[in-house]
Amino acid sequence: MKNKWLWTLLAGCTLAAQASAPMPPVPPCDRFVGKLPNVTRPLCEGAALKDSGARSVQGMPLYLRDVGEPNAKLRVLVIGAMHGDEPSSAAVALHWIRLASQEGMELPQAVHWRFVPMVNPDGMLATPPRRTNAHGVDLNRNFPTPNWERDAALYWQKRTGKDPRRWPGPKPASEPETRFLHEQMQSFKPNLIVSIHAPYGLLDFDGPSVPPSRLGRLYLDQVGIFPGSLGNYGGVQKGVPVVTIELPNALRTPLDAEMRQMWLDLLRWMAARVPGEGPSAR
Repeated sequence: MKNKWLWTLLAGCTLAAQASAPMPPVPPCDRFVGKLPNVTRPLCEGAALKDSGARSVQGMPLYLRDVGEPNAKLRVLVIGAMHGDEPSSAAVALHWIRLASQEGMELPQAVHWRFVPMVNPDGMLATPPRRTNAHGVDLNRNFPTPNWERDAALYWQKRTGKDPRRWPGPKPASEPETRFLHEQMQSFKPNLIVSIHAPYGLLDFDGPSVPPSRLGRLYLDQVGIFPGSLGNYGGVQKGVPVVTIELPNALRTPLDAEMRQMWLDLLRWMAARVPGEGPSAR
């Protein structure tokens, strides 16, 4: 009887230890393939995404990939899926990683690319996907722009009618995903930020320099600045050019040839207008 009790105790301790043991990490492509349009497993795995060490509200890793010369004076930060219901933006970022890795274009100076294809994994991997993060915050209204406490709340109340999809959050940079991008701007010090969104089918631009007139079939149509937006924070406050790409469809990518043309047009504009020794985010 005593031995039976001992074996029961040992078995219970073993089960408890197994239950408390950390689960092995899920490879990013196991999460992304099937969720992102026009993204195959070879494309995703070829992107060779790395865990940045940062986590979303729900503990999801925020992945990144560096391409190019680590010591290059021209640093470009490319961001996708800040809004989780725009999966095409993350897909285009993954396609551009392949282009940056395999189809380099001769530029006047070397470039260090940093891609963050999915800033808001909690929103994008939700069922159904949602614009906001797991706290219900619109990350593109959560950056610490001047007078955020007054202007962000006023804009949300008066201009959006308290639209829950556009809630700026309880305070500036309240969200771990926003703080992650802020830290990237502080440490990586990009000379250019490219933020991919959908579905308005246009280009927006904030900050110094002459903006690109078009990328592929997307033409410049500057829509103004918003309290707490990345364009306002990075482009206006920090003096770093921010190109905001609004793809035509949130659920479908452009054709592969069109994504490549957008990439080539971006490189040509960079070669002409973005000097590496210019302003960088601080």
